[in-house]
Amino acid sequence: MMENVLSVTALKYAESTLAERYIFPGGASDKRLPISFTIYLIKTDKHMILVDAGCDTMPGFEMKNFCGPVAALKRQGIMPEDITDVIITHSHHDHIEAVCHFDKATIYIQQQEYERAGGKYIPEGFRVQCFQDYTEVAGCVKVIKVGGHSIGSCVVEFSIGEQKYVITGDECYARENLEQKIPTGSSRCPEKSLEFIEKYSQKEYIVLLCHEP
Repeated sequence: MMENVLSVTALKYAESTLAERYIFPGGASDKRLPISFTIYLIKTDKHMILVDAGCDTMPGFEMKNFCGPVAALKRQGIMPEDITDVIITHSHHDHIEAVCHFDKATIYIQQQEYERAGGKYIPEGFRVQCFQDYTEVAGCVKVIKVGGHSIGSCVVEFSIGEQKYVITGDECYARENLEQKIPTGSSRCPEKSLEFIEKYSQKEYIVLLCHEP
């Protein structure tokens, strides 16, 4: 049965920097721009859905104001066992490493992303739902494959009332990618990234980024 999305909460658990060339095509390798590490909590009538699990470690990055995804949840009064579902937008380390904390949840991950690295991070015995191009959680949260950033990278769509939202994963690092309609410097398939930008740069969507400082 379809539920209602009641709220979405951004949980920032760390800050760092990223070389400009990863954010913008042709950017400098020696210029670093600020980024955040943010996951999102979607509450429905009966579900607590985490979009990306985040990470407990991030080799090669200097992390500032780090608390970790579990501590960020606890600050909201939520324990790991309260999470009913975890959506993994893609299986890069900073989006999936901490999934091990959510053993009561069902994990949703695109099939190619699971094959690429998901099995490395998701412990044996966890409930895993793989999908190809599209799936729904609680009947009201849509997970849609884009495949711009990585082979099976996804975005998450939902509505609160009449307002549409999208959580971008790493299909978009900065608002400028949307505003200037240019894919990130980290796009595996710039053509698919551009399709994403064309759709979600429309004013009908509120766009929620995972690394916006």
